[in-house]
Order: sequence, then structure tokens, then C-alpha cells
Amino acid sequence: MNKYYQRIQQLKQRKQEQTQEKIAVEGLLDEDDYGRIALPENAWEIIPNHADGSFYGIEGWTNNFCNLMDAHPIYIDKNDAFAGRWMYFMSKMRPNKWNPKYGFDHLIENQEKYNIIHGIGDDAHFAPDFKLGLQLGWDGLLYKMEVSKALNPEAEKIAFYTAHEQAIKSIQGWINRHIIELNIKIALETDGDLKANLEEMLLVNQAILNGPPKTLRQACQWIIWYHLASRTYNRDGAGGQIDTLLQPYYENDINNGLITKDEAVYYLSCFLINDPIYWQLGGPDGKGGDVSSELSFLILEAADLINTSLNITIRVHENMNEELFKTSLTYLIKNKNAWPRYSGDKALVEGFMRNGYSEELARQRIAVGCNWMSLPGLEYTMNDLVKVNMVKVFEVAFGELIKLQDKSTEALWSLFEKHLKIAVQTAADGILHHLKYQKYNEPELILNLLSYGPMERGLDVSDGGAMYYNLSIDGAGLAVVADSFAAIQQQIELDQKLDWSALEFHLESNFTEVNGERIRQLMQNSPRFGQGETIGDAWAKKISQLFTKEVKAKSNKEKNHCFIPGLFSWANTVGLGKAVGATPNGRKAGTPISHGANPTPGFVVDGGSLALANAIADVQPGFGNTAPMQWELDPSLAKEEHSAIIGAIIKTHFNRGGTLINVNIMDKEEVLAAHKDPHLYPDLVVRITGFTAYFAMLTQEFRQLVVDRILEN
Repeated sequence: MNKYYQRIQQLKQRKQEQTQEKIAVEGLLDEDDYGRIALPENAWEIIPNHADGSFYGIEGWTNNFCNLMDAHPIYIDKNDAFAGRWMYFMSKMRPNKWNPKYGFDHLIENQEKYNIIHGIGDDAHFAPDFKLGLQLGWDGLLYKMEVSKALNPEAEKIAFYTAHEQAIKSIQGWINRHIIELNIKIALETDGDLKANLEEMLLVNQAILNGPPKTLRQACQWIIWYHLASRTYNRDGAGGQIDTLLQPYYENDINNGLITKDEAVYYLSCFLINDPIYWQLGGPDGKGGDVSSELSFLILEAADLINTSLNITIRVHENMNEELFKTSLTYLIKNKNAWPRYSGDKALVEGFMRNGYSEELARQRIAVGCNWMSLPGLEYTMNDLVKVNMVKVFEVAFGELIKLQDKSTEALWSLFEKHLKIAVQTAADGILHHLKYQKYNEPELILNLLSYGPMERGLDVSDGGAMYYNLSIDGAGLAVVADSFAAIQQQIELDQKLDWSALEFHLESNFTEVNGERIRQLMQNSPRFGQGETIGDAWAKKISQLFTKEVKAKSNKEKNHCFIPGLFSWANTVGLGKAVGATPNGRKAGTPISHGANPTPGFVVDGGSLALANAIADVQPGFGNTAPMQWELDPSLAKEEHSAIIGAIIKTHFNRGGTLINVNIMDKEEVLAAHKDPHLYPDLVVRITGFTAYFAMLTQEFRQLVVDRILEN
């Protein structure tokens, strides 16, 4: 393992350097690490097909993608097992992301009124099925297209197939240019071991240029090429059940003596460091057991070796492999790098079945994104793209209430209910508008290839090509709204320490006038969501139930539209907070709203892990999408001897209905020092929301999000 270990260390060092290069070239980036490297000096430029300087439709996207593939720089590292890295964010390079021909002026007023993140024209956020590509290879996909084209001879569909053929051939051209370069590098390499590695890399890429992969190394390289192309196209980062995907190749290689376990771990390490895709390990096999295998453990071992930004999820269920669970906790505690995270099978499966789906199908819906679940290759979802700012909805309702003569929390709730219904309808209408016109805006040229339906029907996955349309709408700011209702009820109606006019005055003055801070503290210290059996907890449940009811009411079986609610804010807590004034829970104007389904920071004095787990379990929407638990742990409470306690809390949360847990184990002093001077901590990785990122890559505003969470817990 020694030579492989040395190569991995070289790759880790190069990864650090590339992160700094990216910051130097592109500035601070409030996003996932992605594995993308900095743009070259003479960067490729888009080819507009519209007067606004952007490009739209299948012709515009095909021309730009194929042109970029032809021009994309080659990337080969002799220490790596695999060729290729991505550099260009094609979808972000456009000055406008929505085709102006298909405007949505009729929705804008309410979108702005309720500060809705509408998702119209946004990228992907559903999962491909890598099995399709691994079984067929590039030429197999081309052949499948030829067969489907003969069955769908309409002119528009012929253009659809032609575009996808061009895309595949351009990817093959990109691979072939690496093959040519590998021959050159092999001729120049003097180190025997590295020369042999490059020769093997050459053989791997020659094998998969046309045919399907047959070995573990070939399968990993095929997935990487597809993923790099899809990332370049529109940042698709969805993964899959990686242990079962790669298991047949691993077993075949081991049984036939083609590789050793050390070589397998080396391949897996290189595979994981290429890009922090959302891979799931473990899960029910449908026969009372778990799908995990020896390979699942080797993937965790490889992750431990690179210990960089990673997005591995462990599926927790009743019959899970307990050894895999314990091993994952060991790495979580040992590395303190926010991996792995954990998804709860029980609530996710039972919840998805409430939409009318079978248990067998529900088990196939896995954690492959920031907060989201997906049926690989089967559904179009718009996961984590559409968000209703419930704090803004509350502000609108409160503004109406103040004008009334008779004021009460009951009247405020009635107004909140009215406006939330309008906001959810506006969000749903935006999704329907997106579905109607997205094929003319940003067709899913790459993800279509590994989905069931688009190639067979000659239809984009957004336009009837998918098997299922499980459309996501997330509610954001739950805790701020719940705590605001609770503070009003407690301080105005129960204790009568304040009246409505005084509250209005202090909100409008942002708690800055005489007695403002005292009033803010009074409201902030009212019974809060997360403290257990308080009026704040009761309000949180009531709000979640209302939001869930309104989202589910938008489903339409005849049109194959199933709307699914979730509670998640991503890192939009900053932007959503800027749109809202001071709130009755003591939050100041313009400051971030609460994160996802979490209570507001400081809801209990000691951080209250079990209280957090219970609170978030109580507000789950319950239809198969997540309301994640963002869990911040101090290293003093996350040592090896605490492993069993941490595991028990994870299981308790999932047994009570929880869906997803993101864990940060962060030293407060280290984070504060890194916040002051990020350059001194280039390796510090944190899980911002569902995604991990290098702390040094984040802007001060985003770093503050993490700092606030740990300071108040």
C-alpha cells in the first residue's frame, strides 16, 4: 500500500493547491467544493444564440456543449488512477438563465411579495441511473438512440436524438484527446511505477471509449467521464448507491486475481477525490438484510485516506449492517470533517409510500443530493430549487393584522394561513411554468442519457420524458415563525407584558429605540420551538402541518404531478433573511432566518442534542422528502468513547420519524480563528447545509453562518 499511499498524499497536496488557485483566480465561492479546478488563462467563452447574449434551447445548448468539449483542457495527473477534471460551469456562464420568450410576469408580483425562490430555469437536481451507462457504454447509448429514432420519426424528435448523439460523440472526443495525451506522457515518464500507472490509465480509457466497462477501474473511470460532462453542462452532482454499483466489478476483479484490495482502495480514493458527489452506502435489500458488502467498508477506508470534502451518506434502517454503522461513526469522530451523514430509511420509505407508491419503489429512492432523495433515472423532481420564505409570509400576515381593530394570535394565524396558501400556489404555478417551457430553455442533454423514458420517447426529461414527476417545494424559516407566534402568545396574550402597538413600534424600529433591547430579549426568551412541549413546539408542528397540507393539495394524478413538501433552506438563510424586517421572536431586520427544520440557535443552553433530535422529528412533513437535522457537536462531546451515544441519538431521531442528519464536529476556537484568518486553515472542511465546503473558500457572510451556529449552541 506504500506506493499507493504516497500517490494519495500527492493528490491531497495537489487538491489543496488547486483550492487556493481557484480562490486566487475566481475569488471566494459560497458553494460546494465540487472538485472543479480553476479556469485556464485563455478561458473558453459561450456562443450566444439570442440577442440578450445568452443561449437557449436544444440547438444552443448542444452547440455550446460540443464546442466546449472540443476545447476543454486535458487533465492528467500521473499519481491519479483516472484522467479528467472539470473546469467550466457552463450553465453559470450565461448572463440570463431563462428564455425571455417564455416570461412569467403573471407570477412575479406574488413571488416578490412572499420572497419565493421559484426555481424557474434552474439546473437539474434529479438523479441519473449510472447502471444504464455502465451496462451500455457510449456506443451502446448511441445504438439505443438509433433504435428509438426509428420508432419516433417526427422532425422534432429527430432533432432531439441528433443533439444527444452529438453530445455523446463530443464526450468521446474529449476522452480520445486524453488518450492521445496519455501516449505522449508515457513516452516521457522515467519513473517505472508511474509509467506503469499511466499505461494502465491508457488501457482503461481505450477500453471504455466505445464499449462498456468490465473492471473496477474501468467502471470508476466511466462514471467519472459521465459525471465530468454532466457537471460541465449544468452542475449535476447527483450520485447513487455506489457500493452496489461497483460491487460486481470489484468482486470479478478480486475473484480473477486482477487486483488486490490495496489497489481497490487506491482506485476508490482517486475516485472520491475527483469530485465530492453524493454517494450512498448501505440500505435495505428487500429481503430483510442490507445491501452493504466488503466494498462498502473499502469505500469508507478510501474516504478516510483522502479525508477531504466528501458527501457520503449512510442509510440507517432496522436491519442495517451494524458494523458498517459503527465504522462510519469511527471515521466521523476521528476526522471531524463532516462526513459521513445519515439518512433515515423508515420515515423516508413510509413517507414516500403515502404518495401512493409501492414499498419496493420507495426503497429505491435514495440520498443523492444536498438534502434530497431521488429515484435514479426514474423521476424529475426540482429538488432543493423551490423555497417558500415562510418568515416573509408571516411578515405579510402581521402587516395586515396590525391594521385590524381586533388583534389576536388566532386572527394572525388565519391571515398567515391565507397568505401561505397563496405563496404555495405561486410556487406550484412556477414549477408548472418551468415544466412547460424548460425544454426551450435548458434541455437536460446529459441527464436524459441515463434516465428511463427520454430516449425511448424522444422527450426531454422535463417535458414528459420521465416516469414520475415528484415535484419538491421546501418551506424555509420554520423556527422563526413558530417562535414569533409563541412570543406573541406568551408576552401579549398570556403574560400581558406587552401590547400590539408596542410590538409594532419595536419591530419597525428594529429594537433600536428606548427599551428596544429589553423588549427584544423578552421576546427572544419566550418559550421556543425545540425546548420540548412548549407553545413554540406546538406552533412549529401546526405550521409544518399547514405547509404540508397546502403543498400536497397541488398534486394532480391525471397530469402525473405529485407535489412533495420538505423543510429546508439550503444556505439561502442569508438571502431570505435580508428580505424580512425584524420579527417578534427577537430576530433583527435583515439577519439570516432559521436553518431548515432546526430550532433557532441557542434554543437550549447546552446545545441539547436529544432535544434537537426530538424537535426536528416532530415537524417532519412525512411524504418522502427530508427536513434535515443540522447537528453541531463540540469535539469534547464527540470522542471515541461517545460513539455509542452519538449512534443512539441518530437512531432515536430516525425511529421517531427523522429523515436526514448532517453532522459537524467543530472546535469553536479553531472555527473562530479560521473565520478571522481563513488562509491559516486551508484544510478545514465544514458542512454548511447539505453540502461540505472548505471554510477558506467561503465569503465572510457564509462563514458567519457557521460561526453563529456554534456560538449559540
